Amino acid sequence: MKRKKFIFFLLLPTLLLISFIILYPTISGVMLSFKNYSLYNFQNIEWIGFENFKVIFFSDPFYINTIWNTLEWVLFSVFFQLILGFILALLMKEPFKGRGIYAGLVFYPWAISGFAIGLIWSWLLNGQFGVINDILIKIGIIEENISFLSDPSLAMFSVILVNVWYGIPFFAIMILAALQSVPDSLYDAAEIDGAGYFTKLFNITIPYIKPTLINTILLRTIWVMNFPDIIYGMTRGGPAGSTEILAVKMINTVFYESDYSKAAAHGVVIISILFIYTIMYLKLTSKREFSL
Repeated sequence: MKRKKFIFFLLLPTLLLISFIILYPTISGVMLSFKNYSLYNFQNIEWIGFENFKVIFFSDPFYINTIWNTLEWVLFSVFFQLILGFILALLMKEPFKGRGIYAGLVFYPWAISGFAIGLIWSWLLNGQFGVINDILIKIGIIEENISFLSDPSLAMFSVILVNVWYGIPFFAIMILAALQSVPDSLYDAAEIDGAGYFTKLFNITIPYIKPTLINTILLRTIWVMNFPDIIYGMTRGGPAGSTEILAVKMINTVFYESDYSKAAAHGVVIISILFIYTIMYLKLTSKREFSL
């Protein structure tokens, strides 16, 4: 009993800090979504029930499109980050000359702010003076500039492409660490039995690192859905809302409408979607074998 109390008091400062940093803002945000708090209404703040949710779901004709943009953003970003990160981790596993320098260059983008990455790529993909257009014209792939970020049909593709590039190092780091824990004796035994590369990959490597893959996909999905940095740095949700995801819409609601309660309602929607997704994902992965 004394040992349990000692452990509890050791953990108490951490629990209080987590409560202050995470739980308090979350609860406050949920409560705010049921009020009429805005920049123009500081004195008559009151409970209005589900009015903010009625407004965003039934009065905003573009809200369904925003939810679709969010699903598209998360699905394609995480899928290609996983595939390319997995391939990169497999390549990085084998020792080669200059491996440390190469790894540093590959993982470097992950150390830079997402918003800064968005700004840099917005300049590179600029439809008038962007470097990408200049290079493509000089090598003869295109004849005139492409409006990567101002064309609604290309804007979402462009921001997803940048996000995939930005997120590959995260998957590569996590998967590489897991690959290094796979015993070489398993591969040696498989080679004696005549197993080829893909046989070893799908019957030894992937099953062995399955827990890492499951947890990494879950964490990355939550992260990407709450990650407006790149989009806000590149398009701010435009053009015509073609790249506006829920997290970006929440920011735009604060900056352009000054409606904090409505923005909080968007946040509650994000939390609810992620909560449902997490429960379903964990139940699905706990019952079925995971495979690529």
